[in-house]
Amino acid sequence: MVENQELIQLLNTAIVKTKEKRIDSSYEDRLSETCSKPAVSALSIAIENLSESQSISRDQAAMQIVETVRELDSIWNDYVMMEGLSKLKDLLKTPPQH
Repeated sequence: MVENQELIQLLNTAIVKTKEKRIDSSYEDRLSETCSKPAVSALSIAIENLSESQSISRDQAAMQIVETVRELDSIWNDYVMMEGLSKLKDLLKTPPQH
């Protein structure tokens, strides 16, 4: 039988390898295309504005903006998941119609 630590290492390796298969190798093209979008220019203005208004560095301002967007994304992911679970529970409570 496989030892617990060996099993964890095996699972971690499998997780990394499966993620590697899903990496889109065109990331350089996608990055270049994304950086040329008007939204990136707007983010640059927002970073400068936050930096000046809060008397912080542009690096700090950029990090705060990214962290805020990530937090919003996380909140909405949780919300959508809870909505989906709620609907699934409702479906499971309802007996099938024949």
